[in-house]
Order: sequence, then C-alpha cells, then structure tokens
Amino acid sequence: MNAVWLVMISVSIVFAMFTGNLEAFTKSIFEGAKSAVEISLFLLGIVSVWMGITRILEDSGLIYRIAHLFKPLVSRLFRNVPDDHPSISAMTLNILANLFGLGNAATPLGIKAMQELDALNPEKGTVTFEMMVFIVLNTASIQLIPFSVIGLLASYGAKNPAAVVLPVLVATLTSALAALAILFAFRKVFK
Repeated sequence: MNAVWLVMISVSIVFAMFTGNLEAFTKSIFEGAKSAVEISLFLLGIVSVWMGITRILEDSGLIYRIAHLFKPLVSRLFRNVPDDHPSISAMTLNILANLFGLGNAATPLGIKAMQELDALNPEKGTVTFEMMVFIVLNTASIQLIPFSVIGLLASYGAKNPAAVVLPVLVATLTSALAALAILFAFRKVFK
C-alpha cells in the first residue's frame, strides 16, 4: 500500500510541475494535513468519551444489565457461546458502539470480543462460526444514530447533518441482514 501512495504522490507532483500548479499543489497538501489533524482530534474526542462511558458501564456493572437485555438476540446468534461468558459483554458493547455510529470506539471492543471468542475455540488459529457471525455484524455495523458522521457533517457546516440517520440505518441494517443470510446459507451448503 505504501508503494501505491508513493506512486500517487509522485505522479501528482510531476503533474503539478508540468501544469504550473506546484504552488496550488503545495498549498493543498498543507490544507489537507491541517484538516486531517482537526478531524483526527475531533474523532479522538468522540472515541475518548465513548471509551469513558464504556469503562463506567463496565465498572458499575450496568453493562451486564444491558447485556441481559440483548441476551436473547445475542444467544440466538451465538448459540455455542455460554450465556455468562465475557465475550457476550464485549460483543454487546461492540454492537452498542456500532449502533451509535462510534466505529472507532467499537474497534478495541471488537478485538476483546474476538480474543474472548478465541478462548472458547478448541482449534486455536482457526475461525469458528461464532467468530464469523461476529465479524459480519461488526463489519456491517448497524447504525441507529451515526454520531461520527453527524459530527463531521456539522463541523463542515451542513444545514441538516441529521438527515443521514434514516438512510444510514436502512443501508446498514440491509447490509447486515444480507451478510448474515449469506453466511447462514453458506453454512448450510458447506457444512
């Protein structure tokens, strides 16, 4: 991937030199870098807040109550995972973070859930069906309220940044259901 970026940057520099736009090219590089830092700090704030909330949820024991609410759904999807296993809490937190559009905050929770699921794996180094289901759910990332997207749109001055809520919900729910249907169909065909 580094080679691809190097080629793209090199071609851009050569093109800017031949078209006489080297000054505009240099200016846009610095503006892009400034914008990237601002967006990164903004997203870091969102991730920090969510990670703090998840820590409070864990320390207060509230996560177990929330996990209990999701238990019927999670138990149906993950039939081979014991109800009291730590992976249930990690998966629940991951799903909640994704529901609120905080995919960056969901990543460490997803890693923890996969580690906990791997602890149940009799064949280390292979992927179990439960791991596949979790990967599909995590990748599809059903979003009820995409806070990160709304925040980015608001920071760029969108008139109605919340207009993306329904389209994002429909798109992510559709993709998750389609991916799960394909996964379960493949499981039946290729036992």
